[in-house]
Amino acid sequence: MMGIRSTADNPAEVPVSTSGPDSSEGTSIRPRLSVEQLLAAKNTHPIRSLDDLAADTFESDEELEEFLAFTYAERHRDLA
Repeated sequence: MMGIRSTADNPAEVPVSTSGPDSSEGTSIRPRLSVEQLLAAKNTHPIRSLDDLAADTFESDEELEEFLAFTYAERHRDLA
């Protein structure tokens, strides 16, 4: 039977711990919050329309077209 060596015996070894159903070491107990409480804590609001998601990412239509062309080319690069 092999004995367990400490990391002092072999400094290249790294101690490993696992977490699983049988391991309670290192667990912190936190109160369970509802979804509503979590969303309120982040000051979020429901999405009511597509306008809520709108963003001015590209400064011009040309910049958008360049991005779309690049994305299309990259996605199809390895298919040839």
